[in-house]
Amino acid sequence: MPINPATAPQGAALPAAAPQAAAPHAAAPHAAAPQSAAPHAPAPHAPAPWTPQGPSGQVPDSAAPPVVPWKPPVDDVFTSAAREQAAARPAGMGRRLLARVVDGVVFGAAVGAVAYPFVSAALAHIEEKIEAARQSGVTVQVWLVDSTTAVQFGIVLAAFFVLGVVYEVVPTAKWGRTLGKKVCGIQVRDIEAHEPPTFGAALRRWLVYGVLGLLGVGVLNVLWCLFDRPWRQCWHDKAARTFVAR
Repeated sequence: MPINPATAPQGAALPAAAPQAAAPHAAAPHAAAPQSAAPHAPAPHAPAPWTPQGPSGQVPDSAAPPVVPWKPPVDDVFTSAAREQAAARPAGMGRRLLARVVDGVVFGAAVGAVAYPFVSAALAHIEEKIEAARQSGVTVQVWLVDSTTAVQFGIVLAAFFVLGVVYEVVPTAKWGRTLGKKVCGIQVRDIEAHEPPTFGAALRRWLVYGVLGLLGVGVLNVLWCLFDRPWRQCWHDKAARTFVAR
């Protein structure tokens, strides 16, 4: 029997509402919630790796990744060599002639300064021998080279080669050029490596040049580069396997 709540006496218990009728209407909104929220559920993430931290929360230096030092880019060895060979061309005849004149003047002045007292002493000794033969009144044979003059001329020849090594060979082997070549902007290079020649090659190059000059064929040696192709080598260049580059 239904009881009116307004007229019910105080303390009277009211009957509970039927759960069967209210349950479908109350449960319906809640049942649909998981279906609509399911597509938006975040995917589980993997736990981040643990990194040791110091007291202030900073990562210690021992745990930081190593820093690779920056290095400037370096050209390929073969590319640099090819570029260097392409840039090295035989020098012109005018530059080579001017450089040889400058070197000849400087080298000749040095040799002359060293050789002058010895040559003067040798010539004075020869004059004394000729004068003694003239005063003897008889025909005698006067030898220009004896023990005295041999020593004097030997010293001059030794000075020639020593100064040649100092002035020609050492600078050519170290920098590829002498004073005259530096003034004219040319350089002696190995025909294969296109680098300054070794000391042995520079010595061989100058010895051939010096000996041919003393024998009187130095001019022909120098003029040979006018006809040689493609490197315009003189005989001393061919002996040392070098050429003169710009």
